[in-house]
Amino acid sequence: MGTREDILTAIRERRPPSRELPQIPDFHHKADDLTGLFAAALARLDGNTITQPPDDLQQWLTRTFPHAQRVCSTVPEAAGTINPAELTDWAAPADIDVTVVRSPLGVAETGSILVTEKELGVNTIATLAEHLVVLLDPVDLVDNIHTAYSHPSFQDAAYAVLLSGPSGSADIGGVTVHPAQGVTTLTVILTP
Repeated sequence: MGTREDILTAIRERRPPSRELPQIPDFHHKADDLTGLFAAALARLDGNTITQPPDDLQQWLTRTFPHAQRVCSTVPEAAGTINPAELTDWAAPADIDVTVVRSPLGVAETGSILVTEKELGVNTIATLAEHLVVLLDPVDLVDNIHTAYSHPSFQDAAYAVLLSGPSGSADIGGVTVHPAQGVTTLTVILTP
């Protein structure tokens, strides 16, 4: 066997000729009812969409989650008992009952919401809490995942995750169990 440079030279001499990459189709199309499409997609994944936001989010949280003791809120619309800045490490959110966060982006096709380190503060508050409540402005809904990937909020984040309902798992008989892990419920409230 030759030296490293001999091997690299042999590879360069035998590589196939370069060719133009295929054109990527334009997947961007605007659905007539992004809200309806989003709600239906999220419902298929056992998530819940509230299209008429409650007048008082704090009251709605108390009524919807009456046993919640530890509420982590990153939004001014709801007061929490836990500030994400006070969490000491990634595992600290494991005993949070409800996390409330605002998403910069929703994907109608998949019923997904985007959360990044900017919205969360501590990345695990969206997955270790028992319940996740997401505020999403309806104007921030995009039609499909291709559009989402080019969205500035997705591009500018060091950590970004698309969540689509509570995690589910299906057995060999095709019976899906929710939740399999992560949050028990995911509720998206469409509110400016």
